Amino acid sequence: MTTLKKTKVAIIGSGNIGTDLMIKVIRKSKGLEMGAMVGIDPDSDGLARAKRMGIATTHEGIEGLVKLDVWPEIGIVFDATSAGAHKRHNEVVTSAGKVMIDLTPAAIGPYVIPVVNGDAHLDASNVNMVTCGGQATIPIVAAVASVATVHYAEIVASIASKSAGPGTRANIDEFTETTSKGIEEVGGARKGKAIIVLNPAEPPMIMRDTVFTLSSGADEPTIEASIEAMVAKVNAYVPGYR
Repeated sequence: MTTLKKTKVAIIGSGNIGTDLMIKVIRKSKGLEMGAMVGIDPDSDGLARAKRMGIATTHEGIEGLVKLDVWPEIGIVFDATSAGAHKRHNEVVTSAGKVMIDLTPAAIGPYVIPVVNGDAHLDASNVNMVTCGGQATIPIVAAVASVATVHYAEIVASIASKSAGPGTRANIDEFTETTSKGIEEVGGARKGKAIIVLNPAEPPMIMRDTVFTLSSGADEPTIEASIEAMVAKVNAYVPGYR
C-alpha cells in the first residue's frame, strides 16, 4: 500500500482568511500539509496560533519566507494578503518554481472556480480564486449559462462584518471588480455585476448570497435542474453549501 506524499504549503497573510485556511489544511486536507505561516505583524493572532502548532513562522513577509529552512520544501504558496502586495509575492514564488494560489483580487493568473473550470488550469503557475463571493455565486451563474443565454448576471454577497479583517476591507473595490469579471469570464454572463455587504448583525450570520440573472433560451424547470446539479457538485467540496 502506497502512502500519498503530502505537498508542503506556505500561507502568506496571517489574518482571518490565512488563519482559517491554515486550520483547514491541518484538520481536513488529505494532500497538503502546513510548511510555514507568513505575516508582517509579529503580534498577530494567526502567527501565534501557528507557533503553538509547531509550524514555522516569520513576521518579515515574503523576504522572511525565503529565509526559512523549510522554503526549499514548499510546493504551493497561498497568498491571503492584498491585491497590491500580490505582484511582488508572485514574482518571488513563481521564479522559484513554486505554484502560487492567489486568494486576493489581484488576478494575475487565470480565474479559477474549481467546479466550473478547475481542470483547465492545472498546469498554471498562478491561479486566482476570484473572491469568496465569486466562489459562492459564479457556479450558479455558470449553471444557468450552461442551458440558457445569460445576458446579465448580478450577485450580492452578504458576509458577517466580524469575519472581514483589514485586508478584506481595504480590497472592497477590487472585490467588486474581480468578481464582476469572473461572472463574465467564468460564469458565462455577457455582463456581470457584483455587490458586497458587510453585515454587522450579532451573533454573526453565515454568508448569504443573492444571484439574479436575465436569461433567454430555457424554461424554468430546465434552469432549476441545472442549478440543483451544480449545487450538489459544489457541496461535494464545500460542506454546508446550499
